[in-house]
Amino acid sequence: MTGEPIRVAVVDDHPVFRLGMTALLASIPGLAVVGEAADAEGALRVTDLHRPDVVVMDLHLPGRSGVEATREIVARHPGTGVLVVTMLDDDDWVFAALRAGARGYLLKGAAPAEVDRAVRAVANGEVLLGPAVAARAVSFLAGARAGSAAPFPELTDREREVLDLVAQGLSNVVIARRLTLSPKTVRNHLSNVLTKLQVTDRSQAIVRAREAGLGQP
Repeated sequence: MTGEPIRVAVVDDHPVFRLGMTALLASIPGLAVVGEAADAEGALRVTDLHRPDVVVMDLHLPGRSGVEATREIVARHPGTGVLVVTMLDDDDWVFAALRAGARGYLLKGAAPAEVDRAVRAVANGEVLLGPAVAARAVSFLAGARAGSAAPFPELTDREREVLDLVAQGLSNVVIARRLTLSPKTVRNHLSNVLTKLQVTDRSQAIVRAREAGLGQP
């Protein structure tokens, strides 16, 4: 980088965390916060307007997920790096974010020095993963997860399992019995699935699932 500060935007739907991250980044010499957003649409607007060097991105956002926002930001602005900072640490989210084009992935709770180092690395075009995330990536590359990539990587394993059973035509009550869950928990999982797949109802989810090969008895 030149003598210009690294320009950063912060995207997180939790105001306390967003304000805290903004304050942390603003306090670090050589970094400048140029914008904030609470959802994917806001992230795109901020990126289009300010063209930051790095977008610090949460994944669990209202409406469209941070994975989708990352994919679109990278497509629109290849020079902008996305650093994911999130509570979501399961394999599906990690690899969905990396496939979408994120250059970094930290878990919330990372030390300030780690955040500083990650922002600078991403701004420099490098890839930096937090220790726990890096261990997952190494395990994946070593072949610990065999077989082809699962459909809908933005879904958790449980959400994909629920979607598979929904696509088989099973009711929530039957799915709850099959998975030893409460019907309310199944409804919650299905609601998350509809949101993440950006479909409006169960029927559309079934169509998407069957197109992806789910729903086979």
